[in-house]
Amino acid sequence: MQKWQCTSCGYIYDPEVGDPDGGIPPGTAFEDLPDDWVCPVCGVPKDMFEPLTD
Repeated sequence: MQKWQCTSCGYIYDPEVGDPDGGIPPGTAFEDLPDDWVCPVCGVPKDMFEPLTD
């Protein structure tokens, strides 16, 4: 699954891990995150993330 990186702080959202502290279970694709989900590190919205390229 595609990983996404926060353009503000560099946090990487890994769908295989999810965001347990934010109530997002492992296996949740970035596209399936709730619209009000924010970066767990710096608090910016989803639109501040970009696909991580290898």
